[in-house]
Amino acid sequence: MRTVRLILLALFLIVSTSCGMKEKGTLVIYAGLYEDHAIKAIETFEKQTGIKVSYVRLSAGEVLDRIRAEKDNPAASVWFGGTGDTFVQAKAEGLLEPYQSLNAQMIDEQYKDSEGYWTGIYVGSIAFISNKSWLQQTGRQAPQSWDDLLEPEYRGMLAMGSPSTSGTGYTTMATIIQLYGEDKGFDYLKKLDDQNISYTSSGSLSGRAAGNGIVGTALAFSHDAIKFYKEGFHNIVISFPKEGTGYEIGAVAIIKNGPNQEEAKKFVDWALTKQAQELGKQVGNYQLLTHRDAQSPQEAFRLESLNVISYDVNWAGKNRERLISKWKQLTYN
Repeated sequence: MRTVRLILLALFLIVSTSCGMKEKGTLVIYAGLYEDHAIKAIETFEKQTGIKVSYVRLSAGEVLDRIRAEKDNPAASVWFGGTGDTFVQAKAEGLLEPYQSLNAQMIDEQYKDSEGYWTGIYVGSIAFISNKSWLQQTGRQAPQSWDDLLEPEYRGMLAMGSPSTSGTGYTTMATIIQLYGEDKGFDYLKKLDDQNISYTSSGSLSGRAAGNGIVGTALAFSHDAIKFYKEGFHNIVISFPKEGTGYEIGAVAIIKNGPNQEEAKKFVDWALTKQAQELGKQVGNYQLLTHRDAQSPQEAFRLESLNVISYDVNWAGKNRERLISKWKQLTYN
């Protein structure tokens, strides 16, 4: 009997340990922000909570595709960073779990989903990122208008993220359509495509192409341009279209039916704090922050200092699939 009791006790301990390991398992995150930012955030979260984290870095459109493919058996629990329109589409497709974090009270209503499916953690505007040497060679000033990009000198010297994979690219496209209306907006996008524009898998790649002088001007986020300049691309010139520009709301959300949901909620709670949001600027990221008490980087372009359109992230998300399909047909991408 003593031996039986010992065996039963051992089995109990094994089962208990297994359950504990499952409950406290590694939290898997899909990160749509810069890798240096993701690493800093995850390392800090692990130190502060003791929760182990692994991550995969992907563009916003790639994260959405991954979550779709894994819908029946999610591998990750948190989507951390990436443009808000993709989160809106994921919500519409039933891929996200609503969670009303108490810390979301410190985020303005315009930067979060009213039902708690996603919450904004940063904001960034679309800009023209130009190479100063190329501008001098062509005798041009930095572009100040969307129409400037249609001039002959820009043929073959433009780049932007592909709207189908890049959150930056889709935000740019949605900005143009919201600015001009759908018909005129697609007319403009066709003219832009006729300029032999280069489409990159992510918006940051287009910005780096401008920094390297591979292209003359890229359409990308202004905070990316600041990051590139700080990294040594001092030939970069940043400008904005006078007609108006759009902006992204980078967000965080919980993936529906993902493992370790309690740990996922703790990560969202943490990501919405002032301290967590301010980590990005420590590793050279310059987005505006959404927490009311968080101090945005001094270098960041404030929306109130720019001519920004009333960018409707919910409209952009709900129409994303349709608009991308139309864009592909228009440009044969």
